[in-house]
Amino acid sequence: YYSSCVGVEEHHAVDIDLYHCPNCAILHGPSLMKKRRNWHRHDYTELDDGSKPVQAGTRTFVKQLRARSFPSADEVILKMHGSQLTQRYLEKHGFDVPIMVPKLDGLGLRLPPPTFSVLDVERYVGGDKVIDVIDVARQADSKMKLHNYIKYFTNPDRPKVLNVISLEFSDTKMSELVEVPDIARKLSWVENYWPDDSVFPKPFVQKYCLMGVQDSYTDFHIDFGGTSVWYHVLWGEKIFYLIKPTDENLALYESWSSSVTQSEVYFGDKVDKCYKCVVKQGHTLFVPTGWIHAVLTSQDCMAFGGNFLHNLNIGMQLRCYEMEKRLKTPDLFKFPFFEAICWFVAKNLLETLKELREDGFQPPSYLVQGVKALLTALKLWMKKELVTEHAFEIPDNIRPGHLIKELSKVIRSVEEENSKLVKTQGILGVCPTSRSSHETTSPHHSRRRVRKLRDHATKTPSNLDILELHTREVLKRLEMSPWEEASINSKLNGRFNKPFQPSSTVPEWRTKDNDLRLLLSNGRIIRDERRPFTDRSLYTADSEDEDDRTRSKKTTVKVEDQPSGSEGEGNADAQKPLN
Repeated sequence: YYSSCVGVEEHHAVDIDLYHCPNCAILHGPSLMKKRRNWHRHDYTELDDGSKPVQAGTRTFVKQLRARSFPSADEVILKMHGSQLTQRYLEKHGFDVPIMVPKLDGLGLRLPPPTFSVLDVERYVGGDKVIDVIDVARQADSKMKLHNYIKYFTNPDRPKVLNVISLEFSDTKMSELVEVPDIARKLSWVENYWPDDSVFPKPFVQKYCLMGVQDSYTDFHIDFGGTSVWYHVLWGEKIFYLIKPTDENLALYESWSSSVTQSEVYFGDKVDKCYKCVVKQGHTLFVPTGWIHAVLTSQDCMAFGGNFLHNLNIGMQLRCYEMEKRLKTPDLFKFPFFEAICWFVAKNLLETLKELREDGFQPPSYLVQGVKALLTALKLWMKKELVTEHAFEIPDNIRPGHLIKELSKVIRSVEEENSKLVKTQGILGVCPTSRSSHETTSPHHSRRRVRKLRDHATKTPSNLDILELHTREVLKRLEMSPWEEASINSKLNGRFNKPFQPSSTVPEWRTKDNDLRLLLSNGRIIRDERRPFTDRSLYTADSEDEDDRTRSKKTTVKVEDQPSGSEGEGNADAQKPLN
């Protein structure tokens, strides 16, 4: 029967031994419930004779888990300021270990205040929305209306431990309250490559609300499609148990996942090291592709999170997807239209590689290796004996055979050029490998951008450029006192403890700000007593790259007011991740 038809919640139905309808209940009393005989098995009616092992999620399991000791995740995670977590940083250093950001500052992550409650979630999402709920003690899924779950959550008397980890709210009013971290948005395949006119519905996997009561537990898993994931704890606390995705650990994980005794074996005991990472209120954790992890909610908690595919770990993403297929993971628990987005990405990366080669640049090694892994997967999906299984997710506007042929040709050319070492431009930080879908509408967009980056580094400023810079400098100095100017320079250099200079100590050249130090005749400079020109932002070929523009500004500041050696070292240290 359908539980809703008889007024019984789905997760309660398994507890009923003999159901009495409302009419029968008048004569025979309420429905008879199953008797509990143990606290360590998913089937709590089994006799507790000590012969069967503890299963994951049960009360006994959670108690034992809390008593275990683990090596600290500080051995493997990277602690950073939000402003340091940039696309350029990850492209240079890789995204291979979890990253913890203790504060929101600089992340670009916008969230409701910590006072935001589960009642507010119901108000913004709607109480009638049907959500997936996990009965933790049985590690079983069931359906429930959000209103009923909120009623359960706010009740201090909770007969069960129920956990919500898959409430995606992009299509609700609550979506307006949350902006995902900048780094997740900039790297995301869906944000960059999914076309607006696709016949496939766009995957919404970037905004999840997680609500869990104390002792909620999710057993070891890899996020669907090998996605990377971000978590932010709004209030409460979660504990992550992290395992590296080494070849050996991944093989052990696949074997464990397919075992009939999976729930009776703690996977952390099968590997060399399992790290414990406590995520407190206000902390944000980024978990990279392939990391195997379990999660314990140590106290009532609300968290926000999201998943994203990206270019930095394409090979591992595909490896995780193929593992899901071997494990026969239900479609409900896989990344939506994973193969379709791989075709979209392949088409875009083909254009990127072609444009880089035409302009004489070598693509970064992570991208070359990623495209090679993607090419191998596409060839596999197009094999004669497998093509019918994969044809459904091939986009209509893509010619798979032609795309594979062109990708193979470009990769072959890139590898030949690398082996000959003809060009070594070293553009890891500037090659436009993450173009958004609207940018791809112009086939020459990336080519123009790369050329501007190249021209930006070599073009000499014209007389008009120099005149405009000089005019700006003079007008700026006329508008502020020496104290204000010193203050601004001090802030730009990050030296907040430098005292302001009184006018008597202003350098001599400052007193000549209103003198004529630049003399032109018929548009030609005939006398120039100014300091060297350093502001690249006024070049005729202005770069579109924000990082380059910022770096140019910093160069100008350093020329105007050189820091001492010790202060320079302090600035360098400020850019290092916190360990």
